[in-house]
Amino acid sequence: MTPLDRLVRERIAIEGPIPYATVIELALYHPEHGFYSRGGVAGRRGDFLTSPEVGPLFGGLVAEALDREWDRCGRPDEFVMVDAGAGPGTLARSIGAAEPRCREALVHVAVERSEAQRAQHPDGIRSVGAMPTGPVTGLVFANELLDNLTFQPVLRVDGEWVDAVVEVRDGRLVTGPGPAAADGPDDGTDGFIAQRAAARWLDEALTVLERGRVIVVDYARTSGADVEVRTYRGHERGGDPLADLGSQDITVDVDLEQLARRIRRPDSVTTQAEWLQTLGVEALVDEGRDQWNAGAAGGGLDALLGRSRIREAEALCDPDGLGSFTVAQWVVG
Repeated sequence: MTPLDRLVRERIAIEGPIPYATVIELALYHPEHGFYSRGGVAGRRGDFLTSPEVGPLFGGLVAEALDREWDRCGRPDEFVMVDAGAGPGTLARSIGAAEPRCREALVHVAVERSEAQRAQHPDGIRSVGAMPTGPVTGLVFANELLDNLTFQPVLRVDGEWVDAVVEVRDGRLVTGPGPAAADGPDDGTDGFIAQRAAARWLDEALTVLERGRVIVVDYARTSGADVEVRTYRGHERGGDPLADLGSQDITVDVDLEQLARRIRRPDSVTTQAEWLQTLGVEALVDEGRDQWNAGAAGGGLDALLGRSRIREAEALCDPDGLGSFTVAQWVVG
């Protein structure tokens, strides 16, 4: 039993059953015992691998997206990138190394709730714990953030929708019916996953911008019926989300149709592989291949960097892996 398991059980003993979304919030973000506060991180030695951790290529392509949006917005003197869910700042480092054309105008705001992760952010950026206020001109970018926001299962009981709660039964934390829910689909299903936190985040992100673009890269589905909850621990699939609280990552597919109903439909939806192709990944791979072919016999840093770029692109565009992620974009102004 983890320390957070004990805390949740003590709270249930005093207050009664707790909303499911509250328990997920504690499991991920409790200031002492939550997964991210305890050091759960992305990366090759962490619990999961995201696109920025594959290598610098992804950040270079995001830099290209920044330049294109800066051009679209008329090349303003100040152009803000809100890097939401920035983790230890890996993406910020790669963007800086890529030296985008907009760098003199760029204000990079790295938003990260975890104090431990913010402590690792590079110099030259603004490191903050919450979304900035607007309006600004720029780009709000969220890579695998919305799938880590809290979610609330909603159950149909006696023909009525109720929010799920967490209670103790037979010595285990389990799901049970709770108070009446504010929403529920009229499609005859017995339950669905309400993504109210993701909807609030999208509304806030769109409000931050006077002009620009919100880009979300994530596990996503266009139908709520396909949404799946997953857990991860040490690059492997984990177990029950309510087991060993604070010891594993908990994610949920982003329900784009639900976000469209609640806030606004995306202006475009593609796979990550398709999006990176529009940003010129193939040309960069060709350049890397030329570097490798030219220097393979003698080795050398340029040759190794060229080979690394080829392998990074393969991972980022893998149709059975990161390349299958959804890229949803909302344009403002």
